[in-house]
Amino acid sequence: MDIQRPDLLKKRQQRRVVYTAVGVVLFIASAYGVSRLEPAAPDVDRQSIWIDTVKRGELLREVRGPGQLVPKETRWIAADTPARVEKIIVRPGAAVEPDTVILSLSNPELDDQVLAARAAFEAARADTEALRTQLASQLLDQQANIASVRADYESAKLQAEAETELNSRGIVSALQSRQSVLRAEQLKVRLDIEQQRLQMQKTNLDAQIGAQQARLAQLQATFQLRESQARALQVRAGMQGILQIIPVEEGQQLLAGTNLARVARPDVLRAELRVPETQAKDVAIGQSVRVDTRNGIVPGTVVRIDPAVVAGTVQVDVDLIGDLPPGARPDLSVDGTIEIEKLSDVLYVGRPAFAQSDSRTTLFKLDDSGERAVRTPVALGRASVSLIEITQGLQPGDRVVLSDTSAYDAHDRLRLR
Repeated sequence: MDIQRPDLLKKRQQRRVVYTAVGVVLFIASAYGVSRLEPAAPDVDRQSIWIDTVKRGELLREVRGPGQLVPKETRWIAADTPARVEKIIVRPGAAVEPDTVILSLSNPELDDQVLAARAAFEAARADTEALRTQLASQLLDQQANIASVRADYESAKLQAEAETELNSRGIVSALQSRQSVLRAEQLKVRLDIEQQRLQMQKTNLDAQIGAQQARLAQLQATFQLRESQARALQVRAGMQGILQIIPVEEGQQLLAGTNLARVARPDVLRAELRVPETQAKDVAIGQSVRVDTRNGIVPGTVVRIDPAVVAGTVQVDVDLIGDLPPGARPDLSVDGTIEIEKLSDVLYVGRPAFAQSDSRTTLFKLDDSGERAVRTPVALGRASVSLIEITQGLQPGDRVVLSDTSAYDAHDRLRLR
């Protein structure tokens, strides 16, 4: 016969409730623990990233920019007068001398102007000689008149002196002596007037000759200009070099000032570099430059910095030093590296992707085993082309990942394999 035990049933129900509560608590604790776990570190192939070691020492700051070689000595030849292109004698690419005729132009009106200018100049030159002869003749007449008055004055003076002596002896009356003296004084005054007139004639002669010579010089300059313009119809190179461009065609009608040709010295070149505007602030005249022509490195010096910014770059002109390597020619593409300054005893590392000077970023630093990398805040200082200064966050000997790690922005750790 079974005996009912209500107390045992009650105990079993109490144990079931306790077990259920404990299970719920454990489930909540487990879920909370799992939610607090960090995501697993992604695996990264070591061969696909760039790793560099932090160093301390001398840092050479540099700025790099692409560019091209251009002639240092270039001459544009322009049309002096309106003209028509009759013939292109030399084509671009040919070597030319200063007297090499490149183009033949024509201008019939200029030929008439040359003849008119020559006639006007010759007529003015003849007029000048005629005026000079006329004025010289007038000057001689005045000098002859002065000589005659001087002779009369000297004669009257001697007579006055003689009659004064005779008057003192009572031979000649005082009135006659006085008249002789007055006549001598009158002739002296006349002589002075004639001498003044001679001086004025000389001054007038110089003024008239000067005015005529000025007119003659003007006509001569006009004639020489017309002759020069006529000679310029045979367009010459004007310098030794290579004919680069002829931007006109045969039969084309030209205006005065139209560019006809460009001649350059192919052996005297300079480099025009395009430096990013963010780095151009550190470039200064006189800094050393290394220009890579793809066939050798040529040293140079910064001689000019363009004040304008074009397409995000600043043009920097570089004078090259020494002989150019074979194959160097105008318009050749080059790369230039400008030495900004040398920093001594600084902490530096290879320049990370997208890193800017004087900024803050984070880099993955490898642990001692080299198998894991942890994101580390880093302060950057002055930058060069491929190196950058570390001002905070790293120590000499630390190894960091310099490659672009934007794909792992959600992770603070990497596992290298």
